[in-house]
Amino acid sequence: MRRTQLSVNINKLALLRNSRGDNRPNLLTSSTFILSIPGVAGLTVHPRPDERHIQYQDVRELSHLIRDHYPDHELNVEGYPSESFLALVAEARPHQVTLVPDPPEALTSSFGWDLTHAYAQLAPIIRQIQQYARCALFLDPNADITPLADLNPDRVELYTYNYAHGYPADREAAIAPYRDIANRIHALGIGLNAGHDLNQTNLPFFLNTIPTVLEVSIGHALVCDALAAGLEQTIRAYVPGA
Repeated sequence: MRRTQLSVNINKLALLRNSRGDNRPNLLTSSTFILSIPGVAGLTVHPRPDERHIQYQDVRELSHLIRDHYPDHELNVEGYPSESFLALVAEARPHQVTLVPDPPEALTSSFGWDLTHAYAQLAPIIRQIQQYARCALFLDPNADITPLADLNPDRVELYTYNYAHGYPADREAAIAPYRDIANRIHALGIGLNAGHDLNQTNLPFFLNTIPTVLEVSIGHALVCDALAAGLEQTIRAYVPGA
């Protein structure tokens, strides 16, 4: 069975850059470093209408970076299928477009699609995206997937917040609904992705229990762990006279 791929979400790097109004950290330089690390399969970005982290121009530049210099890697662009978002992905041509139902003011993705309610909206958009990229739909573990066979996206990304937050108390109970929906999605011949609050502690059990997961996108926990892992060394380098 194919090994699960890691797509590194770089929204937090862009948020840090934007907080000072300059270009540090440089997103292309950081992305080049990330893509050079063995085992990294690609990058994930989620541009929002206010461009508070990833900006639309970032998506264009990252698409060129990967296609021109890292042809074995992929760019996954997540977002609500507004007119401007759809125009952006049609221009940038990422390898995967993950559609999420977030309203513009959302702090982060916090729920998946109601497929019955959104069927008429999603059906033509999925077909449009599939002309140039894989299309994934962001779903809750308890979603009614009855319409999924007719919508026929290439993949589903499971929203793993409930699993991650239930894991410390009872990991078997936390993963049960994910195992169930994963089996039903796999039976439909649709690929499976996962993401949100996955970390070094809860990720191995998730993947061992659901080996059909093709890709995980991780950003927030990864950046937090990177700060912890490198903080002492960095502070020591700044100590005067060290």
